[in-house]
Amino acid sequence: MHLINSSLNHALRVPLAAEIHSRPFLQLDAPELITHLAVYKDDSAAPGASNMAAQHATLAALCTHFGVTPPAAEAKYFYYDFGRFRLKWECHTEFATFTFAERPAAALPLAQAFERMPLEQLPQQWLAGLKGKLMVAAHVVLEQAFAPAEIFMQGLSRVFEGNTLAGSKVLQGGELWTDFTIQSDGFSRFVIRDAGMRSQQSGRLVQRVLEIETYRMMALLGLPYAMQAAPSLNAIENELATLAAAMVDTDDAPGLAKTDEGVAEQALLDRITRLAARIEKLSLDNSYRFSASKAYMGLVKARIEELREVRIEGIPTVEEFMDRRLTPAMNTCEAMASRQEAMAQRIANTNDLLRTRVGIVQELQNRQILQSMNARAAQQLRLQQAVEGLSVAAISYYVIGLFSYTGKAAKVMGLPVNPEILVGALVPFVAAAVWLGLRRMHHKLHTD
Repeated sequence: MHLINSSLNHALRVPLAAEIHSRPFLQLDAPELITHLAVYKDDSAAPGASNMAAQHATLAALCTHFGVTPPAAEAKYFYYDFGRFRLKWECHTEFATFTFAERPAAALPLAQAFERMPLEQLPQQWLAGLKGKLMVAAHVVLEQAFAPAEIFMQGLSRVFEGNTLAGSKVLQGGELWTDFTIQSDGFSRFVIRDAGMRSQQSGRLVQRVLEIETYRMMALLGLPYAMQAAPSLNAIENELATLAAAMVDTDDAPGLAKTDEGVAEQALLDRITRLAARIEKLSLDNSYRFSASKAYMGLVKARIEELREVRIEGIPTVEEFMDRRLTPAMNTCEAMASRQEAMAQRIANTNDLLRTRVGIVQELQNRQILQSMNARAAQQLRLQQAVEGLSVAAISYYVIGLFSYTGKAAKVMGLPVNPEILVGALVPFVAAAVWLGLRRMHHKLHTD
């Protein structure tokens, strides 16, 4: 039973399984000449423009020049033997790499080898039209080791223009020499010697060395951001200290009315809000770059560990070189990122404290308003009670008037009734009855 096209497969099973094999090493055997270009995305491109699309267009232009069919638009890896050179192309999130390898007819002296690189096989018009900016441009010479390392290193000063060298024995059969410096021709240089490496080790070693150089440069992209962020963070920190001092002064101010205190704290809250917006913008500008630098630095360390370096007496290893030169820069980026996060947290804490204080002042103001409303309600109640006394008198007056008319009517009808005496006798009873009736009605309303 064949499962390659079976409906039992997960839709991503085959692509995910192929991902681990999507970036194979170059097949290299000494002598080899390699040119490596890492093209960073174009910052001047329109926002949202795809870096992959731009790099595919660059690759397609090269393929078209040599009459080769370019890869599909979704491809992230491409390898092809153009005859005069081989090309390995990889597309990453922020950059794309073009690695050109050429096998010379015979071994060349180092100085001459660095002048006969595969770069000469490329059309100058294509190089000038790269979609992006060069982040890495490196030449690698892979050659057989015919002399001991101690003797070979004596002739390297001319190739590396007198700079401090880093070198080591790697992968139990290879040697690596470089100065990690851009030479006068605009390329950094690496010399790799095959002193007994096994099959395919040369390709793996070259790729690791080129990845170290590429990821090193990408990691260092965070350093300018850290340098630019330092003055802004200093200014924000000073303003935050001023705000904290102003908060303390507001607490210690004698005889300050609650209303004035609330106005002062509202002004402080407005300032701290603007400060929070500034640190948030700074974080948005820098956080991605700092995180990317940290990730690239992790890749550099991993690739250096994979070299399995053995010291050559008197020469610093690549790991020592990076620890002395690259690690301080990365520590600066990490320190600036940590300081940025700490500053944002301090501003958030100050903001919360100010909002709490403003909330307390508002609660006190609300309590004063409620107390004023209660006082007004009490005044209205007393006024209502005074009005109720007048109401008793008025109702009693009208009721007594009815009884007066009734007595007068009875007297006219011949009954022995004196209306004046009757009215006078009924006044206290009617007033008492009206008062009791109103009290009972109010009591019932309050109960309901």
